[in-house]
Amino acid sequence: MSTLSNTRSPVSPARTIPTTRQAQSSLGLGLLVALVTGSIIGSGIFGLPQNMAAGAGAGAILIGWLVTGVGMLVLARVYQMLALRKPELDNGVYAYARALSGDYIGFNSAWGYWISAWIGNVGYLVAAFGALGYFFPAFGEGNTPAAVAGASVVLWVVHALVLRGINTAAWVNAVVTVAKVIPLLLFIVLAAAAFQAPTFSLDFWGGAKLGSVLEQVKSTMLVTVWVFIGIEGASVYSARARQRKDVGKATVIGFLICLALLMAVSLLSLGIFTQPELAGLKNPSMAGVLEKAVGTWGAVLIYIGLIVSVGGGFLAWTLLAAESLFTPANSGVMPEWLGRQSGKGVPANALWLSSAMVQLFLIVTLVSKASYLALISLSTAMILLPYLFSALYGFKLAARGEGAGPARGALDLPVAALASVYCLWLLYAAGAKYLLLSALLYAPGAALYFIAKRQARREPFTPGEKAMLAAVLALAVVAGWMLAAGKLSL
Repeated sequence: MSTLSNTRSPVSPARTIPTTRQAQSSLGLGLLVALVTGSIIGSGIFGLPQNMAAGAGAGAILIGWLVTGVGMLVLARVYQMLALRKPELDNGVYAYARALSGDYIGFNSAWGYWISAWIGNVGYLVAAFGALGYFFPAFGEGNTPAAVAGASVVLWVVHALVLRGINTAAWVNAVVTVAKVIPLLLFIVLAAAAFQAPTFSLDFWGGAKLGSVLEQVKSTMLVTVWVFIGIEGASVYSARARQRKDVGKATVIGFLICLALLMAVSLLSLGIFTQPELAGLKNPSMAGVLEKAVGTWGAVLIYIGLIVSVGGGFLAWTLLAAESLFTPANSGVMPEWLGRQSGKGVPANALWLSSAMVQLFLIVTLVSKASYLALISLSTAMILLPYLFSALYGFKLAARGEGAGPARGALDLPVAALASVYCLWLLYAAGAKYLLLSALLYAPGAALYFIAKRQARREPFTPGEKAMLAAVLALAVVAGWMLAAGKLSL
């Protein structure tokens, strides 16, 4: 793709960022690890047993975890490597894409990441109030009028908390992260005690209706990527890190913690329920698994854990959504007003826009009855390109030997190459449906990019960027037509 090999330097001058930001928002290693872990461990792990078993047997799930574990590990290593090689680049998801191939690629990476963040937050709120529906039937599956009203209150309370300052919110996130890991550890201990090897091995490679092993593995990919979204959280907050080296450390430490928790929950559940039984469970399926293992109190524990976990995940992603707009706005590729921050160092305008979009889509879920699984699949699809751009930039730096000398490692090139292949595999596994829906969401961003370039008195699109825009618009038109014709649905 010609745009990816474009070597022109994205050198639009950055706007001045107030110097008070670093003093007010300096995050140490512990808070960065909590931000990564809190971003990853949200609602996804609580529905993981059913979500994985819905399209795959135990053997394919094991292969899926192997692929995801290696893929996400090398992607985490790429973010660590980039933080060391290019310490001057803030908000890695955006900055790495921009350095790879110019402003429009960088903008789309930030735009896609932002959409993924706030759609994921809608999914979090639907999951939380679906869990409350276990105790209060009026909340139903999380998309009833009562649930949307309750979710709206939570949204604006968290919004007000973040407005009090990034450090305050980060400390709250750290406390909640510890609180939500406790029920997960209890689940692992209790599920291990109830684990039955014959149940795990029964129909190990899945029944004929699940398809080939390759198809089964593909079916797990969007689920496993969803539960790992947030691995880049420390990179997004790199500008606010106390020490740049902590960004890479936090990414790898957070990844290893979460991988151990996610694999344990998924695989131990297959020793308590068979694959068809797991596939038929209501989400959060961890509740059904623990209820069978220890009784009703186990289900209650998981529902409470989910509510706490989603609260922490929602807070972490509210922070990340605002930050993903703030840095690009101060680099001239987002409208200037998104780069303004409050006296407490909070990107207030970006936060208001993010919260407004969550509110709008909460109302949409009320009208369309959009499910949690549909929301997380779309959120996952939107983040695949930002991940790919980061991996490709890492490959470019390693291949050319660029970056800080002491940070270079002998494995950087093969690691970045493997991460790039993994990201391309994810795009293939996502399928045409979610790629078309993604184009429909990427297309409107061009208007903001045009405004930002006009404000900077620069030509909005280069010839290569015009060709890219035309392709995105064409795919968006196709997606819109298919939606209208009933041939495509969320």
